[in-house]
Amino acid sequence: MNAPNPAPAFSFDLFYTTVNAYYRTAAVKAAIELGVFDVVGEKGKTLAEIAKACNASPRGIRILCRFLVSIGFLKNAGEVFFLTREMGLFLDKKSPGYLGGSIDFLLSPYIMDGFKDLASVVRTGELTLPEQGVVAPDHPQWVKFARAMAPMMALPSYLLAELADRQANQPLKVLDVAAGHGLFGLAIAQRNPKARVTFLDWENVLQVARENATKAGVLDRVEFRPGNAFTVDFGEGLDVILLTNFLHHFDEAGCEAILKKAHAALKEGGRVLTFEFIANEDRTSPPLASTFSMMMLGTTPGGEAYAYSDLERMFKNTGYAQVELRAIPPAMEKVVVSTKGKA
Repeated sequence: MNAPNPAPAFSFDLFYTTVNAYYRTAAVKAAIELGVFDVVGEKGKTLAEIAKACNASPRGIRILCRFLVSIGFLKNAGEVFFLTREMGLFLDKKSPGYLGGSIDFLLSPYIMDGFKDLASVVRTGELTLPEQGVVAPDHPQWVKFARAMAPMMALPSYLLAELADRQANQPLKVLDVAAGHGLFGLAIAQRNPKARVTFLDWENVLQVARENATKAGVLDRVEFRPGNAFTVDFGEGLDVILLTNFLHHFDEAGCEAILKKAHAALKEGGRVLTFEFIANEDRTSPPLASTFSMMMLGTTPGGEAYAYSDLERMFKNTGYAQVELRAIPPAMEKVVVSTKGKA
């Protein structure tokens, strides 16, 4: 059973901090751009040391660092400010789990422009962004996404690869749809030397996947297929199709169109692995899923975060015999594993 929505009780503080939430965004962005997190590290620095190292004003650093403590992005012991080990994992630029680069996508002017007149989007059902928003063909935002968000997907990609191919010792034909950085397909190729992976995405985005495939040393076992996932041939006889952070961009009709294509391309017993922020059945929790739906409202014509029952229904409607929900902790997202074959 899903846990109840943990949303805080309404209060003046909730109203004030929410209406002024852009302070938080601006503070974290400033800290990343100034290098505050890299300077303080786990050992810590005084305010004077931070200001000098960041070439910043003492007053600015004093107010910024104290605010970062109040919102959970720094710790302090008196006048010494520092990162905990967990904070450093995500905020230290030297860490493989560094998230700071994601602001290039998440806080890009294009994405933020989609929310300048959200009332109009809600009222009319039409985007204020040009054309189809981020799902427009060859959209340059996806190159930025592929480069900026890859560190966030490094661990989930390995967890998904283990679920997709536990033995990792048999020939495996894999299609990575809307591959972006390609990390999910590459993780399978790296685990299994007999796996062959095809990456499907816009040509401009596939350049990032090519770079990562070269770094991973698997370029001889991968193929790149440019084009629109709704029209490009998926192939046939596939063992695994990856739909990672993809279906939430479309309405149910669009999702089912993709699922039908995937079903036709799979061999009997083949599986689709759908990696998503999945909403609880109340559709208001967990908070990240609701946040994802809000992002889709401002940037896509019909996308949202779906509950498992929604995805299960879509897969059943398009002919999949078995559908199950799997967690891959500590990843925040979950995986829907859907199998082609007789029930």
